[in-house]
Amino acid sequence: MIVRNRPSFRDVLFATRGSILPRILRPLLFIVAASIVAVVVAGVRPGLMTGLSAMPFTLVGLSLSIFMSFRNTACYDRWWEGRKLWGQLIIASRAFARQVSALPLAERAPLLEGLCGFAAGLAASLREGDEVAAIERYAPAGDWGGTPNPTNAVLSAVGARCLALMASGAITPIHYSILEIQLTELSHVQGGCERIKGTPVPFSYSLLLHRTAYVFCLLLPFALAPALGWWTPLPTFLVSYAFFGLDALGDELGDPFGTDQNDLPLDSMVRTIERELLHAAGHVDLPPVASARDFVLL
Repeated sequence: MIVRNRPSFRDVLFATRGSILPRILRPLLFIVAASIVAVVVAGVRPGLMTGLSAMPFTLVGLSLSIFMSFRNTACYDRWWEGRKLWGQLIIASRAFARQVSALPLAERAPLLEGLCGFAAGLAASLREGDEVAAIERYAPAGDWGGTPNPTNAVLSAVGARCLALMASGAITPIHYSILEIQLTELSHVQGGCERIKGTPVPFSYSLLLHRTAYVFCLLLPFALAPALGWWTPLPTFLVSYAFFGLDALGDELGDPFGTDQNDLPLDSMVRTIERELLHAAGHVDLPPVASARDFVLL
């Protein structure tokens, strides 16, 4: 995720970190080259483009912008829902840590370390990393690789340990039910994240938008060249930058758990959970606070 202040005038002109421009630079250059070709053709064969008019492109551009706004809204909803789910994960983890704070350290620490493993495993699975290795940094005791869902297995192990504490009389049934509420909340968070990850924006929906945007931007300079001449590349570039940029930004937001610059900072949120839970578990050597590098917080 990009962490920057409100862009200054210099940032508007020169900033590339956090901008979508590097990702769409090649198609933009291609459209500019097509604009130059259109201007040359209009100068050499002026009668070839007499039938073209900018009016149809105005209607198509309006429809395309409305269609693109719907898609980007849907992609942003996925991004925002992912952020809310991870916010719920942080809240439930803090609540669980507070609710076991009265337990002896020997009984409290494995529970909190297990939740650290759960958060790290969930982030690794969403980013298609080594889920088992992420879990074993904090919850080494368990055959996590032998289960179809290691992250859920960690959460089940924490629940089983809570049940054992109730059976031994260390906690009351009411206390156990309160802890189980938080574990159920964490399970809902995992299911919600897996739903977003496993249900991408429909391919045909995105393909239709990609094709329409490319065809529109490619043909636009041929309609503008007879009237604008060598000014044609400028409005074509601006229109293409807006359409291609919104299209690429929608692709990034549609998968909020990736490692693109505008994706959610899962590593940072996992680090927040780790520091608080490990501290509650009696650890002194805590991992450092996550910070942005080149304005990017992962």
